[in-house]
Amino acid sequence: MSKIGTKCVQGGYTPKNGEPRQVPIIQSTTFKYDTSEDMGKLFDLEADGYFYTRLANPTSDYVAKKICEMEGGTAAMLTSSGMSANFLAVFNICSCGDHLISSSAIYGGTFNLFAVTMKRMGVEVTFISPDSTKEEIQKEIRPNTKLIFGETIANPALDVLDIEKFASVAHENGIPLIIDNTFPTPVNCNPFKFGADIVTHATTKYMDGHGSAVGGAIVDSGNFDWMKYADKYPGLCTPDDSYHGIVYAEKFGIGGAFITKCVAQLMRDLGVTPAPANAFLLNVGLESLHVRMKQHCDNGLAVAKYLESNKNVAWVKYPGLESSKDKDLVKKYLPNGTCGVVSFGIVGGREAASKFMKSLILIAIETHVADARSCCLHPATATHRQLSDQELVECGVSPDLIRMSMGLEDAEDLIADIEQAFNNTFNQ
Repeated sequence: MSKIGTKCVQGGYTPKNGEPRQVPIIQSTTFKYDTSEDMGKLFDLEADGYFYTRLANPTSDYVAKKICEMEGGTAAMLTSSGMSANFLAVFNICSCGDHLISSSAIYGGTFNLFAVTMKRMGVEVTFISPDSTKEEIQKEIRPNTKLIFGETIANPALDVLDIEKFASVAHENGIPLIIDNTFPTPVNCNPFKFGADIVTHATTKYMDGHGSAVGGAIVDSGNFDWMKYADKYPGLCTPDDSYHGIVYAEKFGIGGAFITKCVAQLMRDLGVTPAPANAFLLNVGLESLHVRMKQHCDNGLAVAKYLESNKNVAWVKYPGLESSKDKDLVKKYLPNGTCGVVSFGIVGGREAASKFMKSLILIAIETHVADARSCCLHPATATHRQLSDQELVECGVSPDLIRMSMGLEDAEDLIADIEQAFNNTFNQ
């Protein structure tokens, strides 16, 4: 399978004669074996199979394999949420005393994960502008820097990351680049083609597409040679005493070590396990992803152009606009479309934003984004409310910013709803 649409529909699972056509839901916590020796081989990582759903489940693995094929990776896993995907991907190679570099233009929850929670675990982070030059990125590299992290399209700032630039600096220093590819999905961007080493997703968003199931995914490109930098990554390149001295990078190779360790060690101990039924729902969403993304992008661009011409709008940010500062990066990384999310500032700031949002009828106020149904949010008082004003600015979130996620409705109806909300806000 070479085309993304075919991978969306048929990737990951091929039924044999007489088997279910749809991915089966294996709703079981545990699995039976004939002998203790058979199960022992699983615990020793000497055989493939399943023994407890906290670590792995066939339904989840089918869907992870599909996402792996879509991204062009070598191994993948599902997690219980996008946040757990980012945490596991980073914690798999970072521990107390280590340092990472992250683009400052990332989801507020991920920003807080790095700046607060992982800081309490002894991992230090340096946030840098996504527009940083190679020299500026290089200045932040330390001997204990283990990775660089960014988002293809930042949520909600909508900055487009120059993946090749960040990957170049990372690889010159023998560290991997981890990219959260949630907003464009592999339909619109394949970060591995531009040098990313690990990709994460909040599958809760476009991949699910219907607000049905929270979930996350991690995909390994199979391109980063961990053994080449064995001193920097002992967790992958030295014996794991909890598995009888297995060295992941030796036993599972360049294409399997990262995900195997993440499952066998971190999923085992932290248990951020996706429910089999949630994996099933995710797969249903994936089957139409390539069709839905075009409509999301068309609606996003139509609404962005309308907002750009509206006198009640202070500014508009949408990477697909010709006026976008990132238009050259869009042409390079996202030629087939960006996403359906539009950020803009309303004249009148916080007070006007509140009145405007209350006036919307078709577009709902929700924490969610990237859904079949259009929704909106005022991040400064919702998802990013835990951040200080300075941190908000660092994330690219201003107090007047409204994030709109354009769904699959008719663009004319969405624009009409926005227009009546403006009229109610400013003409009364």
